[in-house]
Amino acid sequence: MTPETPETPAVRPATRDDLPRVLRTLDRAFTDYAFTRHTIAADGHAARLRRFNELFVTRVGFAHGRVWVADDGDAVAVWTSPETAAAGDVFAELAPRFAEIAGDRAEASGRAEEAMAVHRPTGPVWFLGSLGVDPGRQGRGLGAAVVRPGLEAAAAAGLPAFLETSEERNLRFYERLGFRVTAGYRLPDGGPPTWAMTRDPEA
Repeated sequence: MTPETPETPAVRPATRDDLPRVLRTLDRAFTDYAFTRHTIAADGHAARLRRFNELFVTRVGFAHGRVWVADDGDAVAVWTSPETAAAGDVFAELAPRFAEIAGDRAEASGRAEEAMAVHRPTGPVWFLGSLGVDPGRQGRGLGAAVVRPGLEAAAAAGLPAFLETSEERNLRFYERLGFRVTAGYRLPDGGPPTWAMTRDPEA
């Protein structure tokens, strides 16, 4: 094993003890994210975003997917896998709670999901549902480091990895990790431009 250096972030599976720091990182990372601004009400937005992140991390990531942290939570990656789908339709179960969190953006959020679903893989896939790096720690390799375990797991299973982003500046970051853009489109209701990206297992 290569010894850790200040330039090599320590990455490990997250535990529930990490939840407060994980949520803090995600809250800070997504404060001004175009997609969540479009799909979550402006009224009480920060509190709604915190509830959304907590629900996604605990009920999806911890319960049915995989969550990794770098540097004890300054970077977070939340994945779903084919096992998530096999566990049942957790997203349908949580849909009413997500709609409540969305508030007056619930209908726009639903239409955004419909538009995105068209471009998602239909077969087994590792889906990077959320990636956040604390703004004060960006540019230090934490994002790439915390994503790699999921990429390695997908490649070991011979499956693609997939993600969606509504920030054009993220494209080059993901392309350096082996992703390629498979669709680009604008979300309805005046939503932001969004890109679907796929990484083949042999990348």
